[in-house]
Amino acid sequence: MVKSIYVGNLPWSSSEADVRELFEQYGQVSSVKIIEDHETGRSRGFCFVEMEANEADEAINQLQSASLDGRALRINEARPRAPRPPRRW
Repeated sequence: MVKSIYVGNLPWSSSEADVRELFEQYGQVSSVKIIEDHETGRSRGFCFVEMEANEADEAINQLQSASLDGRALRINEARPRAPRPPRRW
């Protein structure tokens, strides 16, 4: 079973390869998705990492005090996205 991990306070200069390298210490990474601003294409400062459940739990526990490029990361299990009302133009 694959588990999704939320990684917050991510440096804007971080690449998917940087995040993958950090998490691969704890197992195989299925995917890394850095969330970007729709208008500018710049990172919004967070991403999602997918790993097998037991490896994801280990990564979450071990990386609680991790930092990347001098920024302390916030790492926890991703929660399902809450439904949002439709946009009105």
